[in-house]
Amino acid sequence: MRLAVSMKWNEFLAKVLAISRIGLKFSKDPFALENYEELHGLAVNQLKALHETPDESLPYQRDIYPTPNISVRVLVFNEKKELLLGQERSDGAYAVPGGWCDVFESASDGARKEVLQETGLTVRIDRLLCLLQRERYREYASMISEYVVYFSATVLSGELKVNHEILSLGFFPIDQLPPLSRKMTEKELRTALAVYLNKTEAVFD
Repeated sequence: MRLAVSMKWNEFLAKVLAISRIGLKFSKDPFALENYEELHGLAVNQLKALHETPDESLPYQRDIYPTPNISVRVLVFNEKKELLLGQERSDGAYAVPGGWCDVFESASDGARKEVLQETGLTVRIDRLLCLLQRERYREYASMISEYVVYFSATVLSGELKVNHEILSLGFFPIDQLPPLSRKMTEKELRTALAVYLNKTEAVFD
């Protein structure tokens, strides 16, 4: 299994933790189990030392196969082709509507729900724009491996209305975007915008 050369220390430790959890769950060899247990302990100790992380906050603690988290983001435009962005309460910067996918829910259902919850608008999901591995687009370290799915959508009904996560909402020209939240990056947003504007096929990593 090849690790990216640019992998950050946090990501490396999270990867080691995931591999050790997989080994502990599926290996039958006593010697291998002993080594996976030691590897797991080393990764946990390093993560706790770096971040003073409590056990319950460490990734991959449940007895299931570790997989990436999945989130959705939705591009919504007005008649002037301006992009809808919400100001995030968490950091005061802006992001297109979106969030984590819930279990037993399709990506498009989750996308519609996130737009409604964060903006008050009911939308129709028009097309898939891209499926991206977020580690390739973030410039900061994270222990969370994540895939993000970008869709475009058309407004069907509703009026703009903020919720507890959003401070304000507005439409912005795509060449005059406000500061972006850590919940997304300009690189991934520009990737999705290029697919939408150029009407090209969906892209993926």
